[in-house]
Amino acid sequence: MGSQGAYKPSLSNHSGQHQYRSSPQLTGGAYDLEASKLDLRRILAAARRRAVLMAGVALTVTSGIIAKTLSAVPIYEGKFQLLLEPISGENPLELQGKPGVNSIAAPTKSFDYDTQIQVLSSPQVMSEIVEQIQTQYPEINYHTLREGIMVSRLRETKILEVAYQDSDPERIQFVLEKVALGYIEYSKQQQQASIRQGIQFVSNQQPKIQGQINQLQLQLQQLQQKYNLINPQLQGQLLTNRVNAIVEHRKATQTQLRETIILYGKLKGQLGLSSQQAEAVAKLIETPRYQQLLSQLSNLESQMVLDLAQFKENQSTFDGLRQQQQNLLPLLSQEAERVMTSRIQEFGGNPQSASSSTLRLNLIQQLVETANQIKVLEMRQAAITKGESLMSEQLKQLAVIANRYTELKQKIEVATESLNRFESVRETLELESAKTSIPWQTIVEPQQPQKPISPNLPDTLLLSAVAGIVAGATAGFLAEKLHHLLNSTDDIKEYTRLPILGTIPFNKELQKSNTVTGVGIIPEPEASAPQLGVGSGSYQISPVLEAFRSLQVNLQCLYSEKPISAIVVSSAEPADGKSTTAIFLALAAAAMGQKVLLVDANLRFPQIHQKMDLPNLWGLSDVLSSEIKVDDVIQRSPLEENLCVLTAGQISTDPTRLLNSPKMQNLVQYLKERFELVIFDTPPLLGLADARLLEPNTDGILMVVGLGKANQVLFKEALSELRIAHSTVLGIVANGLKGYTTRAYDYYHYYFGNTLEETKVS
Repeated sequence: MGSQGAYKPSLSNHSGQHQYRSSPQLTGGAYDLEASKLDLRRILAAARRRAVLMAGVALTVTSGIIAKTLSAVPIYEGKFQLLLEPISGENPLELQGKPGVNSIAAPTKSFDYDTQIQVLSSPQVMSEIVEQIQTQYPEINYHTLREGIMVSRLRETKILEVAYQDSDPERIQFVLEKVALGYIEYSKQQQQASIRQGIQFVSNQQPKIQGQINQLQLQLQQLQQKYNLINPQLQGQLLTNRVNAIVEHRKATQTQLRETIILYGKLKGQLGLSSQQAEAVAKLIETPRYQQLLSQLSNLESQMVLDLAQFKENQSTFDGLRQQQQNLLPLLSQEAERVMTSRIQEFGGNPQSASSSTLRLNLIQQLVETANQIKVLEMRQAAITKGESLMSEQLKQLAVIANRYTELKQKIEVATESLNRFESVRETLELESAKTSIPWQTIVEPQQPQKPISPNLPDTLLLSAVAGIVAGATAGFLAEKLHHLLNSTDDIKEYTRLPILGTIPFNKELQKSNTVTGVGIIPEPEASAPQLGVGSGSYQISPVLEAFRSLQVNLQCLYSEKPISAIVVSSAEPADGKSTTAIFLALAAAAMGQKVLLVDANLRFPQIHQKMDLPNLWGLSDVLSSEIKVDDVIQRSPLEENLCVLTAGQISTDPTRLLNSPKMQNLVQYLKERFELVIFDTPPLLGLADARLLEPNTDGILMVVGLGKANQVLFKEALSELRIAHSTVLGIVANGLKGYTTRAYDYYHYYFGNTLEETKVS
């Protein structure tokens, strides 16, 4: 259920539009705080209701645990402690600290205490110990010893603690002494076995490692012979430098070629030659002799680049090739000049181009030489590019070879180091095997226990108290859940979204009395006026009356424009106090100045006349079934001047027919016009249609819930029936809350010194 402040009363479906006032909202932290307070109050209230059950269960559980503990057989416990490893220095078992020994003499780098504890508890170790124990205690076997003994490590130390529990202290000491001797003997055997296994392992591994070294060395030798390797890193650096030199040579050749091509274009422009004419001039020198010299120059430069790319460079051979290159270049130029001179008369068929002018002849000769140089540079560039590609490929191949070379060298070094380490370990293990082993040491001897560990009376008392409290609380919780009653206003909020318009405190006197008069709740007329003054008078006030006056105010505040003029007071089931609620609500409204009529519409089992001590000769049933006028049977209440009462009259054989008759509808309208507030007391809702038949002629139903009496399931069923009938429920009256007083009552009680006792409406 949401907060009560978020509720908005349902509107009537038969009396027009009503406007309502919403209560203030509880949001954020204020709502959380209020919810926590409500939960705490509910828990405390449930604890008070189930106090007897909870106390009984708690006492029973506590007594049972204490009785079982006191009757239990005392259990003793003895202990001894073993030091498994030296505090400092060398570990003779694992030989830790020596190169290579940790990985050979022991399976791990540190002592595996968890595994060792399991081994010490195994039949393989315990069988010989059990045989020694059975010489004095034959009833002990492996299973009984295993159940009683506990082996554990003391935190992060090198110490094992062995404990044994039994009912006989002498037997505990004897068993622990035999177990200690058996564990120490086991440690001696394990140390020698570990060393022998290490030596055998080393002996088996050494030939394998030596074979690996020989195989790796052979592979390294074959690699060096195949690629003529001495130092791959140095050769790689040398080859890289040569590649860089060739790259620079290629860039210089490209630059020279671009410049020569530019010069060729300028010469062609100065001579006024077209591209076809310039090409024809260039072809004048393409004689067999010229082509032969050009081919020799191309081959020579290619050989120079290839020689530069080889690992084994011969400087004298390279210089000879360079000298041949220098000799061929003049021959090539001379041949071009010779051919050009002999054919100059045949050039182009143009007299002007064949002029013997010295300047033009020089330009033509320079054009031919430039064309010749372009061809030489192009051949050189092709040779350089080929050499660069070859050297780059060799550089990549050398990187792969160098990696393989380095890998083989590293494997040889690792294998050699491993072989040396195995040899060192073998010598160490043989030396340790010849020494006297240091077994485990007993640092705390087994002793006979003096005090039992169980039962522990202080712990048992605490445990029994806690268990009793938990059991009692659980029993109370289950009883509360299984007992489907609405015990508090919080329960009502949980099961409905209707507002709680009033909370009526418990009234012991009304519970005992059949009438509302003479129980000290309703003040006498002469004493009804307040007498104020300190020390000279008192203000008579009742918490019950104040609660009903608060209820009346809440009812009037539900609708702002049209005040409530008629209501039906009912409940889900009998004995919820609806009739008494109707009476006191009428008294409260009358006392506040309203002209009120209380109608006993319970034609099946009327109670209003009994509770108000009024005659019931004629009433509502007589008005509806005969020609008696209603004004003739309405009685004025002696309790309040503004209150009138219409009793039920004679019990009808068919009250449903009377309440559903048109005469009843007209009567309600007449009463609403004559009185400011008409209150109808009706039978319970479940199984009876009386209240639902009467509700459409009123402003709605006021539900009365008897706290500690109303059943949750029946209450939900009644609300469901009202929902189906589209009835308007104005709100809830929580009746019979124990320990409840209004703040106003507390204030007046403190100020005027009145001593008021707690009450309940029944």
